[in-house]
Amino acid sequence: MFPMPVPFFDLNRQNIALRLELDQAVAAVITSGKFILGETVAEFEREAAAYCGTAHAIGVASGTDALHLALKAVGVKAGDEVITTPFTFVATADAIAYCNATPVFVDIEPNTFNIDPAKIEAAITPKTKAIIPVHLYGQSCAMDKIMVLAKKHNLAVVEDCAQAIGAKLAGKKVGSMGNIGCFSFFPTKNLGCFGDGGLVTTNDARLADELRVLRGHGSRKTYHYDLIGFNSRLDALQAAVLSVKLPHLDEFIDRRRRNAAIYRQRLAGLAGVVLPGELPLGLHTYNQFTIRAKDRDRLIDHLKGKGVGAAVYYPLSLHLQTAFAGLGYKPGSMPQSELAQSEVLSLPIFPELTEAEAETTAAAVREFH
Repeated sequence: MFPMPVPFFDLNRQNIALRLELDQAVAAVITSGKFILGETVAEFEREAAAYCGTAHAIGVASGTDALHLALKAVGVKAGDEVITTPFTFVATADAIAYCNATPVFVDIEPNTFNIDPAKIEAAITPKTKAIIPVHLYGQSCAMDKIMVLAKKHNLAVVEDCAQAIGAKLAGKKVGSMGNIGCFSFFPTKNLGCFGDGGLVTTNDARLADELRVLRGHGSRKTYHYDLIGFNSRLDALQAAVLSVKLPHLDEFIDRRRRNAAIYRQRLAGLAGVVLPGELPLGLHTYNQFTIRAKDRDRLIDHLKGKGVGAAVYYPLSLHLQTAFAGLGYKPGSMPQSELAQSEVLSLPIFPELTEAEAETTAAAVREFH
């Protein structure tokens, strides 16, 4: 028997450790009586912009809304095409569909699970308006190559940074390299709030203004509407929680990377297991530590039997989902994504995971093999 159960994720450990700061921050908002936008949100936006290395940060209601508003801001409309990856959470493609545009999927790199920049150009047509690279599992896409293509073809780049706040490529943080960066603060993210929350970052003052107008019903002046907008505002309670956690984010990332290093050491060379790749100039933040396992489903059952948490992100690529059947993709259209969906397995990696729990997890994987 293994010495202890290992949870896949435990929110309480982090929240209990920060409980006093969180209580004070939430109490201050309650006392202020200002719950919608206001100075608490504005302060978090300034802090987030500084952290991400951008001139502007705009709080919105969710990561999904961040993507939707970003696409609207860069001018995506009905009849346009937006290139993205099929190996991602559905929100990436949903946001494209919300604009009455068409998702165009491009297969992934097998070592990083991110969109393969070498395959993007072949998917560009006269209808292509933008590219959404998804920094999956906490690792930046090859943004240097993607930005060269985007400039060549005059395309907007909307970075999906939902899983990757703090990740870097060649010293630049995700969300600062494209036209707009989109973040999610879902509770299990590297920086999570107490519900839904999102953020949009940009260095373009015009886009920042457009995004602020879009999030507030299209209004610059009360009861005067310049655009058809949305009700998508980060509320002050969530901003207060995020302002408490943001100063700890780099430490959280360091702990995730420590746990990743344990897995790399203990699972190196193990037959039937492929460890995740890292870009040479990148900083992987490990929202997930995702291995490939040839006998993935049996391994999950084995881990569960040992009390070790595990999860599959994602078991069915978007091009094969019923919701996108009208796009005409078939099995075999995206071979790397389809292979990944049958092999990927994410192990516990959250910051408060103890070294002993990481060792227990690695031992359970080794025992199976």
